[in-house]
Amino acid sequence: MKHRQLRVNELVKRELSGIIAREINFEGALVSINAVDVAPDLKSAHVFVSTLGAGNRDSVINRLEAYRPALQAELSRHVVLKYTPHLIFHLDESIKRGARVLEILDDLSKRDGQDE
Repeated sequence: MKHRQLRVNELVKRELSGIIAREINFEGALVSINAVDVAPDLKSAHVFVSTLGAGNRDSVINRLEAYRPALQAELSRHVVLKYTPHLIFHLDESIKRGARVLEILDDLSKRDGQDE
């Protein structure tokens, strides 16, 4: 991936995180943007979101989808690009998967200790 593409991804991620934090209240759920992957033509951006705490994960995505036009409009005011990317939201389960892997490794090391 080109250096410029990485900078655009990081810029959109930072600005979008701030906009979401200011504009949308998720009743007790902590919502964070883990990554943004902007297409090379700048016309779309896949936004990977993780949630912690109360609240249904699907309702978080639905809420973001409902706010998409406002988020895109706000993003266009903060980030000057040839096109304002169409935002596509995805739940990012990588943190949950990582925690599960650590849990399994921990269980294995405990079992290993018992065998000796």
